[in-house]
Amino acid sequence: MDWIQVTIYTSSAGIEPVSGRLYQLGVTGVEIEDETEFYTFLEENRGSWDYVDEDLEKRMQGETKVKIYLSDNASGHDMLHAVRESMTALKSLDTENMFGRLEISLDNLNEEDWANNWKQYFKPLTVGDKILILPEWETLTEETDRTVFTVNPGMSFGTGSHQTTQLCIEELEECIGENTHVLDLGCGSGILSIIALLLGAPDATAVDIDPNAVMIARENAERNNICPDVYRALAGNVLEDEKLIETISDKKYEVVVANIVADVIIGLADIVENLIVPGGTYITSGIITDRKADVMARYESSGFEIVKVREKGDWVSVVMKKK
Repeated sequence: MDWIQVTIYTSSAGIEPVSGRLYQLGVTGVEIEDETEFYTFLEENRGSWDYVDEDLEKRMQGETKVKIYLSDNASGHDMLHAVRESMTALKSLDTENMFGRLEISLDNLNEEDWANNWKQYFKPLTVGDKILILPEWETLTEETDRTVFTVNPGMSFGTGSHQTTQLCIEELEECIGENTHVLDLGCGSGILSIIALLLGAPDATAVDIDPNAVMIARENAERNNICPDVYRALAGNVLEDEKLIETISDKKYEVVVANIVADVIIGLADIVENLIVPGGTYITSGIITDRKADVMARYESSGFEIVKVREKGDWVSVVMKKK
């Protein structure tokens, strides 16, 4: 598969708003080149080396860049259009010109070129008390008693490094049992639903609006020796696709996890209420701190009781029980 490298030119102050908007569109993997952070790092660690490679220093000079990778197909082109519109909207709000020019450039990459440049930065990662996320091209150097999730995340579908994903994994560790049927809304690379299976869930259903994400989720399930009979990955918009809702309504779920964005989580309230068993756990994340109150207000007026709110960085998870 060919990929499009999308470079957004911004500033140090623009990293958070740009990355937040990308995440709200469903792009969870970003590569950041920040000149200010680079030179701050150099100054704070001058005693650690004798010289800095000139090519690296030249590469980091100039504007701050946020890079993402989109598949070079209809789905990727639709996402590119949404990214352009979002950056235009952000530019209109930036009356003090703090976020840079917010313009976009494109480069085509084939999968091999991208992998050779990107994979070197994705290393084994421990999350919570039980999980170790292992890139499929890495090998463990020592034994571990953690549950190992082997992943190839594709271009932008989740590696486990984002705070929202970690918040969800930590909650899954506490609530997954042998009778816990799991629904993962906005599954991305399948990381949450597959980890639920590795923790002992008997089956899981995963849904994502992007067919490319669903394809990658299925591949990751196979990498972790998950039988297709217990892992169902479906593409579609759960807010609009009645046939999809009917399909996933063939059972009730003890755990539903939605690591998406605040507006979608708010829109899911009535749908999830009909999909989850009484007393079931609903784990939500992907919520920026400014939208926490909106999400909580919507669910406090519904059939859910909020039992836990946690934050990492600028991100929030809200855990609920169905009354």
